[in-house]
Amino acid sequence: MNTYHDAAPLTALAIRHGLVQGHLTHDDVLDRIDARIASCESHVKAWVAFDTSTARTDLSKGNTSTTGDALLAGVPIGVKDIFTTRDFPTHYGSPIYAHGVVADDAACVALARAAGALVIGKTVTTEFAYFQPGPSANPHDVRRTPGGSSSGSAAAVAAGMTPLAFGSQTAGSLIRPASYCGVFALKPTYDACSLNGAKAMSPSLDTLGWLARSADDLELLRAALTLERFDALPELENRALRIAILPGYEQEPIEAAAHDVLDSALVRLSRAGVSIISLDVPNDMHVLVDAQKTVQAYEAARSFKSEWRTKRDLLSAPFARLIGDGLATTGTAYDTARELAARSRNAFAALTREVDAVLTLAAPGEAPIGLEATGDPVLSRSWTLLGLPCVNVPGLHGPNGLPLGLQVIGKPKQERRLLAIAKRLNCLIEQGN
Repeated sequence: MNTYHDAAPLTALAIRHGLVQGHLTHDDVLDRIDARIASCESHVKAWVAFDTSTARTDLSKGNTSTTGDALLAGVPIGVKDIFTTRDFPTHYGSPIYAHGVVADDAACVALARAAGALVIGKTVTTEFAYFQPGPSANPHDVRRTPGGSSSGSAAAVAAGMTPLAFGSQTAGSLIRPASYCGVFALKPTYDACSLNGAKAMSPSLDTLGWLARSADDLELLRAALTLERFDALPELENRALRIAILPGYEQEPIEAAAHDVLDSALVRLSRAGVSIISLDVPNDMHVLVDAQKTVQAYEAARSFKSEWRTKRDLLSAPFARLIGDGLATTGTAYDTARELAARSRNAFAALTREVDAVLTLAAPGEAPIGLEATGDPVLSRSWTLLGLPCVNVPGLHGPNGLPLGLQVIGKPKQERRLLAIAKRLNCLIEQGN
C-alpha cells in the first residue's frame, strides 16, 4: 500500500492570499505543484496530461489576470478530460478520441481563466464519464478505486497535486469520488453553470461540479463561475441547524460498517446541538433510482448515436450496454420517468420546507479494492435526477481508516448556504476525531 499525505497542501484561498500579500510568488506555487506531481503521479495516475510551462508563459506575457480583484489569480486548476481546453487536447477517456480533440476552452474553463486561474492539465475521466475506468488510483490506498467518473480530479486534489479541479455528475460521478478520496465537492443545482464545451451524455442530468480541500475553496470557485462577489462562508451556530435524515430511504446498499459510522456521526452532531429530524419520503421517491437510470440511458443513446454507428467496436462493454438499454427504452418510459422526477421534486420541496438540508452518506462504504470498477453511484442518483445541489463533506473514516463522506443535499439555487452548512458539519466531525 502506498499513501500520499502532504502535511500542508496549499488551499486555493491560501494561494490567493499569499500572492496578494507577497508571501508567495507564482513560481513558488507552480514549483510546489510540479514537485507534488513528481512525487506521486507515477502511482496515483490522476492526469491525462499536465504541464505548468503554459501557465508560466501566460504569466510572463501578461495573459493571466494577477490583480487582487481576480478571485482565482494564480490558483492552479485541473480540468476533467471531458471539457475542452485550448492548451490540452481532449480525449473523453475513449480510444475513439485517442488523437485528441483540439478546441477552444469550455465555458467553465474560460470563466476560471478570466478569474485568473492557471490551467495545469487534464485529469483522467472514465470512458465518456460512465463506468469504464481509466488508470487512476486512490491516493489513500493505490490498490483501491478513486471512484468515477471524476476519478482523476478527485485523486489529484486529494493527493495535493492541485487545489481545485473541475468534474461533472450525471449519476454520482462527483460526490462518490470525493467521498472515496476524502475531499470536498460541490454539485450545484442543475443548470446553474454552463456545460458548453463538455461532451454531453444526458443533457437533462449532466451537471458541472468541482472539488477542493475546503468548503471555502468551493465557494471561491463558485463565485468566480457565477461572477459574484466572494466572501468567506459564514460561521453557523450549531443550534440554528435543522438537518433531516431519511431513515427509510436507500438503506439497503449501505454497508453495515458505514451505517455504524453514520449513526455515530449523527449522535455527535446531536450532542453538539444540531437538530436531527427524521423524515419519511413519499412512496413515489422509492423508484427514483430506476427513473434516473432510464433517463440517463435514453439520453445517452441519442447523445452517442454517431459513436455507436461508426465506432461501436471501440466502445467498452459497459458503455455499449448503456447505449443498448437506451435504444430499447421507449419514449413512453422516458416521459414517465421525467414526469416522476417533476412530481418528486415538488413533493420533496414540500417535505423539506422546515429543514435546512438533508443528510445521507455519499457512498455505500469506503472505496472498494480494485481498479477494474469505480463503485456504486446509487446514493447520488436520486438527487441528480431531482437537480438538487449536493456537497460531499469529508472527515469520517470507515473500518479500514479510509475516507467516508457525508452527502448534504440542499435547496435549489442555495449553494452558498449549503456550503456554509457543510463547513460547519465538517468542523464538528473533525472536532470529534
